[in-house]
Amino acid sequence: MNLLTVSGSPHIHGDNSVKKVMYGVVYALIPAMLISIYFFGFDAVRVMLISVAACILFEFLIQKYLIKGPITINDGSALITGILLAFNVPSNLPIWIIIVGAFVAIGIAKMSFGGLGKNPFNPALVGRVFLLISFPVQMTKWPKPSILFSNITDAISGPTPLGFLKEELKGERTVQDIIKKGSTWVVDGVEHSYNIPNYIDQLVGNMGGSLGEVSAIALLIGGIYLLLRKIITWEIPVTYIGTVIIFTGILWLVNPEQFVNPLFHLITGGLMLGAFFMATDMVSSPMSSKGQIVFGIGTGLLTVIIRIWGAYPEGVSFAILIMNAFTPLLNNAFKPKRFGEVLKINN
Repeated sequence: MNLLTVSGSPHIHGDNSVKKVMYGVVYALIPAMLISIYFFGFDAVRVMLISVAACILFEFLIQKYLIKGPITINDGSALITGILLAFNVPSNLPIWIIIVGAFVAIGIAKMSFGGLGKNPFNPALVGRVFLLISFPVQMTKWPKPSILFSNITDAISGPTPLGFLKEELKGERTVQDIIKKGSTWVVDGVEHSYNIPNYIDQLVGNMGGSLGEVSAIALLIGGIYLLLRKIITWEIPVTYIGTVIIFTGILWLVNPEQFVNPLFHLITGGLMLGAFFMATDMVSSPMSSKGQIVFGIGTGLLTVIIRIWGAYPEGVSFAILIMNAFTPLLNNAFKPKRFGEVLKINN
């Protein structure tokens, strides 16, 4: 009889279980959920419910009829994928596109590799990047925040702070001029204007962007909860955020007219969401502390490079997925000492 069962990561020691960890992450996401509902109303609820329901349904159908193995939809992993996918898309995204993203995230990025513990890439990010490349118009139409449960977001959209700044810098304007004066333009005889929100609005989430990435303070609260509960460790989020601060800080000090300060990079876009909730994914991130530190530094560097010199104003999703591909190499490079291994001692 074979009494040894080998399963995929994560391998958790103690009284924790996959289900406890997953639902702990759900609790940490509640502040960001509430903020997104406050600013985007029923559209936020619609996107989250459809995304979660589609992810759970696809995982159930694939396990029951294709893999024909045990049903694991109660472990919370499909729930997390659905929430994170919803957090990475605009609140006005059509229902059918959300469902396509859920199928890609669960069916291709997760279940095709064997399910939880075997997927090399973060499923929600694979779904998000697929949608961004396949449906760029719908995925970059950002509703403006409005009062709770209003329908104004259906009619009014605008750029994100990162996208607006990147586009305006293509001209001869300076960062200070763009932030101070904003911009106006005319489309079909109608004048439109946009001003970058102040730091308070950026911090609480009163700006355009993906559903769950707009409120840095809500995500920071959730991230601290994960750290205190020891669901994640400090290595990846600290080195990720620290690398972005150092890299953008150097660029800003060298040329403040063309590069914005580090605070702007921290509280706009998906940096906080990525650093605490997606780069730290137990399955697709390195297992050792040293590997996680290298992973965090690499993700931070790639995020800034893509944001400043790449074609997209946001680089978090691409940066994390690229570093996911390096995870096996990092695990191999920073192997812990095996139990019982004899150490060489120099006399």
